[in-house]
Formats: sequence, structure tokens, C-alpha cells
Amino acid sequence: MIKHLSGEYETVEYDSQKYIMLYDNDDFEAYPVHWHNAIELIMPLENYYIVTVGDREYKFPEYDTLIIPSGELHSMPEVKGRRIIFQCDNSILEEFPILEQVMRGFSAPMVISKEYGSQVHALAKKTMLDFLSLYKSKSELSEAKIYSMLLNLLISVREHQLMQNMKNFDPDDGRINEYSEKFVKVLKYIDNNYMYDITLEQLADIAGYSKFHFSRIFRQYNSMSYTQYINTRRTKAAEQLLSDPKISVTEAAMRSGFKSITTFNRIFREIKHCTPSDFRKLIQIIDY
Repeated sequence: MIKHLSGEYETVEYDSQKYIMLYDNDDFEAYPVHWHNAIELIMPLENYYIVTVGDREYKFPEYDTLIIPSGELHSMPEVKGRRIIFQCDNSILEEFPILEQVMRGFSAPMVISKEYGSQVHALAKKTMLDFLSLYKSKSELSEAKIYSMLLNLLISVREHQLMQNMKNFDPDDGRINEYSEKFVKVLKYIDNNYMYDITLEQLADIAGYSKFHFSRIFRQYNSMSYTQYINTRRTKAAEQLLSDPKISVTEAAMRSGFKSITTFNRIFREIKHCTPSDFRKLIQIIDY
């Protein structure tokens, strides 16, 4: 299935003038550790499937869907069966600022199972099966329809995430809508200012809460602390900078908002499962 693998980097070979690739895959073979710039969705049709992303193994049954963000190191062992493996050019999804609030929900792999949410699970199953049908049809509008359905699925998953986050709040708390409005402003501020020092006091002031209240509510709303969110955003920026060979690792760290190379190396490894230098070597494998 992997056509072009240089080291651990896979060049996804999309069809001519297309930005998507789909495999109706029944190969009984192992796929080595690799990564690519495409977002990937995998759904078994017959038997379970196993994918290791970073240091975590995901074993999921028929009709569950695993979503793997771009840039994640992953591998698959030999497993008998059949599965849909869908990949698409992630740059299209990231180029539009309007989708920023959607894509921030996909910074880590996730399995869409019935336990995750029955309605989202049913939508993911139908979407993947529709992908397969449309991809095989080769119609003129199939790619546009697939992207439209993909976006609908991602929005639905993100809505489900936010609804689940809201369950962390007291149902009698009449400020739930207020929290949503305030934290949209906070997240936008972080996205626009991650390269500078961002203090708890600043973020709490934007939200209009005390530092203690802000920290607690932020974690409930986003399922991560404000420092984790900032570090994730800075790491994403660092990835883009590391792709430029003219920018040193230290400069990439500083321009991304990290104040020490030690902190940068530690956080980058925690999030990407490799060092910034190793990530750069993988990037440089690409034959531009």
C-alpha cells in the first residue's frame, strides 16, 4: 500500500489532479513506521485492525473509524481482513481560517466508536462507505463531494467534543453559553500570539475570570490545560519552521514562542514523539 517511502516519510501519491487517495485494502502485510502530511481515516470492513500511533496501540473493530492527524508517526502489523484507508491533502483543510476552530479538535488520534457517540459513529460509518462508493465512481464531482462529506464529519466530531466538554460543567450553571463565548476569544488570542509570552494573568483577564477560576474552566472546556494548549499551538508552528532548512532549530524554537532549547526539545518530543532535529531530518528526506 505504501508506494513511496523514504526513511519514515511517505509521499502520498494522489490521483492525477486530485487531493485524495482511498485504498480498499485487504493486504495481509505489515506497514513500517511512517508519517505523511495527509490526514488519514481508517475503518475496518471485515475483522478488527491495529494501528500504533506514537507509543499507543489502537485496536478497533469493524465499522469503527480511527482518525490520524497529519504528521503522526504510525505503523500497522499484519492483520487479515478488509479495511478502508482514506487520505487527503491536509493543507486544504488548514488554509482556511474559518476552519481553524474545527481543526483544533484534531491534534491527537481518536477512534470514533459507538461508545464515543452513537450518532457520530453512524455518521462516520456512512461517510466512509460513501467515500468508497464515490471514489470508485470516478465522477467529475466525486472529489468535491468527498471533501464536503469529510468536512461535515469533522464538524460533527468537533461539535460532539464540545458537547462532551460542556458535560463537565454543572448543569445548573447558567453561564455555560458565556463560557463558550469567552473561550472562543481566549483560543483566538492564543492562536494569534503564541510566539510571545502568554501569562495566566493575561488569559484570565481576557476571559474576565480569576486565575483559579480560569484555569479550572479552561481545562473543563478544552479537555487540556491552558499551558498544554499553548505548547501544542507552538509545536505546530515549529513544525512549519523546521521545514525551512535556512532556519536553525534554535531559531525555530524562539520564533515559536519557546524560551529555551531544552524546553523546546522536551515538549516537541512529548507531542511529536521525536526530537526537533529528527523531525527536520524526516522533512528533508522529501524530494521537493
